[in-house]
Amino acid sequence: MSAPPDFRLEQRGVSVVRDAAAVWRVLDADPLGSCMVAARVADHGVEPRSIGGELWAHGSPDESLCFAGANMIPLRGAPADMTAFADKAVNDIRRCSSLVGRAELVLPMWQRLAEAWGPARDVRESQPLMELRTMPGCAMDPEVRQVRPDELDAYLVAAVDMFIGEVGVDPRAGDGGRAYRRRVANLIAAGRAWARFERGVVVFKAEVGSQAPKVSQIQGVWVHPERRGRGLGVGGTAMLAAVIVGTGRVASLYVNDFNEVARATYERVGFTRAGTFATVLLD
Repeated sequence: MSAPPDFRLEQRGVSVVRDAAAVWRVLDADPLGSCMVAARVADHGVEPRSIGGELWAHGSPDESLCFAGANMIPLRGAPADMTAFADKAVNDIRRCSSLVGRAELVLPMWQRLAEAWGPARDVRESQPLMELRTMPGCAMDPEVRQVRPDELDAYLVAAVDMFIGEVGVDPRAGDGGRAYRRRVANLIAAGRAWARFERGVVVFKAEVGSQAPKVSQIQGVWVHPERRGRGLGVGGTAMLAAVIVGTGRVASLYVNDFNEVARATYERVGFTRAGTFATVLLD
């Protein structure tokens, strides 16, 4: 039996980055892959308390960078850098519930972390990262609009159903749903939750999960089970994507490779593949 890896070896060269200019050089070099982190940095800067996590570099931040917060998001680096980030994560108090980002960065990091943090609840190794830079090439649903604050309860029904179906756990577990309700309410207040309502019931929903200066990332696309197969997903996604493109940003999203229905929907809207993400969901 082989000896376990020594997680003390590589972490010594990892430091917390507070050089905003260096961070932006990395983020701007990959706007699609870094959207989730770029949105935080654009709104709050690079100080850990402000962005809810730390930006790590293994040596120069121009060569390697990783966000460590509720999500672990590697942004740049060679395999040795991913090893160093993983070793530091193991030696710190674990704060993240998932690893997400470009597959070529996430999977080597997870290979190092798996022995200490595994087994994972789910490893999604191939998630097409898609983009739309022009207006959709299909009809848009004019009934899809921003959700109002007084529609929170109706929207939550759809949001919870989507979350359970996508992640496999109930977001209301633990605190009765208070934290998830606040999160959804904040998205609505920011104008980033969109839906089509019919007689007070949400039949289509989607959100701008991260809004960075150059890219807006769509998440949480969902169609009511009784209304599927009628084009609501195509028209609704097209409407939200058109709004994003109209702001001068690129519309982006990532999807599980096995979800053929969703992939076909996004392709009909006009999205094209721009890379591969991977997600590791932790217990």
